[in-house]
Amino acid sequence: MLSRRKLIKRLSSVPILGGLVGGLPLSLEAAPQVAPRRDLFKEFGIRTFINAAGTLTYMTGSLMHDEVLDAINYGAKEFCLLDEIQDKVGAKIAQMVHAEAAVVTSGAFSGMTLGLAGILTGMDQKKVEQLPHLEGSGMKTEVICQKAHDIVYNHALTNTGCKIVVVETAADVEKAISEKTALMHFLHIEADKGKIMHEEWVALGKKHNIPTSIDIAADVPPVENLWKFNDMGFHFVVISGGKAMRGPQSAGILMGKKDIISAARLHMPPRGFNIGRGMKVNKEEILGMYVALERFINEDHDKVWKTWEEGTAYVENTVKTVNGVTTDVHVPPLGNHTPTLRISWDPAKLRITGKELQEALRKGDPSIEVGGSGPSNIGVTVWMLKPGQEKIVAKRIKEELTKAAV
Repeated sequence: MLSRRKLIKRLSSVPILGGLVGGLPLSLEAAPQVAPRRDLFKEFGIRTFINAAGTLTYMTGSLMHDEVLDAINYGAKEFCLLDEIQDKVGAKIAQMVHAEAAVVTSGAFSGMTLGLAGILTGMDQKKVEQLPHLEGSGMKTEVICQKAHDIVYNHALTNTGCKIVVVETAADVEKAISEKTALMHFLHIEADKGKIMHEEWVALGKKHNIPTSIDIAADVPPVENLWKFNDMGFHFVVISGGKAMRGPQSAGILMGKKDIISAARLHMPPRGFNIGRGMKVNKEEILGMYVALERFINEDHDKVWKTWEEGTAYVENTVKTVNGVTTDVHVPPLGNHTPTLRISWDPAKLRITGKELQEALRKGDPSIEVGGSGPSNIGVTVWMLKPGQEKIVAKRIKEELTKAAV
C-alpha cells in the first residue's frame, strides 16, 4: 500500500490542470505575483511634499478623499451621455445648495465665463456662436465691478468680449448703469475692501433689473456659504471644487437661476460652437464633484475644526520652545477660513530669513511647503496635512530654527 506522501508525489506528475483527484491538490504552484504599484512620481523625478501651505493651485490644490476617488474610478468604467449626467447630477447639487439649477464646470473661473455668456446670449444659438465678438450683435457689453474686486481672475468675464466698468460707491453704480450693462459682479474674498456689501449690491441689481454674480472660489468653510448667496438673491454663484471640498482640482460648480444655467450650458461641451468648448469636464469629474460636495456638506465641521486647532497648537507649542520665536494664530474671515499660524522670530537671535527657512524645509527630507514668508516669519496651516504630519512639520521647523541660533 502506498503511503499518503508517495501517492501525492505520484499523482502530482499526472497532467490534469486545475483539478483535484480524491480531494488531493495536483499542483502546488505559488499564487500569481501581484505587480508592484508603479511610483510614477519617482519615475519622473517629481518632488512630492507635505503641504503645510494650503489649497494653492500651483501646489495642485487639495487631496481627494477615498470616496471621491471611488466615484471617479466608478465613472471611468461605463459610457453615458454627457448632457444626461450633467442634468441629473446638477439637479441634485441644486437641491443641496438652495439654487434653482447647477452644473459642474472646469473650475470657478470657467463658471464665471459660462455664467456671463449665458446672460449675454440667452438660448439664442446664433449669439452663442458669435461670442466673444459682440459688435453688431445687440448683446450687452459691460460688467460693473467694485475697484477692490477687480482682480486678475476677472479675465474670466472679459473672455466673453465684455469690458469691466470699475466703481467704488453706490452712487458710482447708479451712474455706471446703462443699456450696455450685462452684469454686476462681486468678489466675496475682497468684500471687506469694498464700499458696497453683498446685500446692497444685490439690491442695486434688483432695482435696475441687472443680474448679480459672486465669486466664492476659496470661500468654504463655513459650509453655509454654499447656499448663503443663493438665498441672498445673487443670480449666479461660482465656487472651486478642488479646495476645501477636496473634489477634483479641475472641477467647480456654477449655481443660480435656472434660465442662466440653461443658457450657460449652451456654451459648454459637448457643443463645439462656443467659447467654452475647451472648458471640458468629464463624467468622472462630475461624479467626483458630486460626492465631494455631498461629503463636505454632511461632514462634522465642529470635529474637523477641533482637529485643525489641535494640529495648529501642536506646531505652535513645539516651535515656541526656540529662544527668540513668537507665534500668533488668526483665522482669515472671508476666504481660506481656517486656523493659520504665523511663526516669527527675532533676527538678532536667529540668523535666518523667511525665504531661507522656506527653502530649507523644501529641500529637507521629507520636503515640506509652508506659507508665504516675510523677512523673519513664515505661515503654516494644517488643514491639508495627513494625520500625524503636524508632528513632522513641527519637528523640522524647530530643527531649522534651532540651527539658526546665534
